[in-house]
Amino acid sequence: MSHSKPVIPQNDQVAHALAGAGGGILSMVLTYPLITLSTRAQVESKRAQTTFLSSVQQIIAREGVSGLYAGLDSAVFGISVTNFVYYYWYEWTRSFFERRSAGKKLTTVESMIAGAIAGSATVILTNPIWVVNTRMTTRKTQAQAQEEEESLPLSETTETKVRKAAAPPTTIGTLLALLRKEGPQALFAGVVPALVLVINPILQYTLFEQMKNAYERRKKANITPQVAFVLGALGKLFATSVTYPYITVKSQMHVAGDGGKEGAVAALRRVVREEGYAGLYKGIGPKVTQSVLTAAFLFAFKDVLYEQTVKLRGTVARRAVKA
Repeated sequence: MSHSKPVIPQNDQVAHALAGAGGGILSMVLTYPLITLSTRAQVESKRAQTTFLSSVQQIIAREGVSGLYAGLDSAVFGISVTNFVYYYWYEWTRSFFERRSAGKKLTTVESMIAGAIAGSATVILTNPIWVVNTRMTTRKTQAQAQEEEESLPLSETTETKVRKAAAPPTTIGTLLALLRKEGPQALFAGVVPALVLVINPILQYTLFEQMKNAYERRKKANITPQVAFVLGALGKLFATSVTYPYITVKSQMHVAGDGGKEGAVAALRRVVREEGYAGLYKGIGPKVTQSVLTAAFLFAFKDVLYEQTVKLRGTVARRAVKA
């Protein structure tokens, strides 16, 4: 029997990262149809705008229920990587500040700095994943938008294109087609508004941390998953409402097909010029609903998953020592 001890990760950053990834996956699966609806609304032309129920009916009629889950595989992969990277760097930065302040809770400024570092690292590493996901989610909308721009009746050729668009492409197939047609730079389309959107999780997590600290000071106890659900929802509601115009622009840049040549400011001006300021808020209803539910589920799941991850790690460590 070997007495050598395998290396067991002991840092809480990894446990938080795994819990964040798991919570993100569960939340994404539960709310994905709302992502599909909001993303398509963000990239469709002004003439194509439809109500929430009409959008659902159209997608189901043309693509089946599976149309509401277009690109789910890439989204699950994307959210797991995104949350793992974000929470790892956020917890690492938070631990750094807490060590310097002898274990005191983070101040508002420190929370914002931690969020900025974690968010920037996450955007750079995961932007290509979300470009591919947006392309997959909006494939039908793009075919219809092209037809509208040509101002032609729906022809047999277009019907064929739409049917082909409805056939779910694979993540790898979408990635390879993107690289072949537009080059590697297309994978970083929308990275500037995505970096600007780092303010979204900064606002969200800063507000959450401060509400959590206030609750724990008042109750003199750790927050429950139910309270985390509510606080997470409130934080995300505020953050998404403030940053939504850049979310719209980012989605449009992901599907523009110009390799990201149009800048974020130019895209904002174009939308306002063509559709008015209301164009910056297309799809905000399902997006805010999805974001709030996702954040609420994530914060509720994450603490539970974190506790289970720590317990599992301890069990593995004890078994390794006995071995």
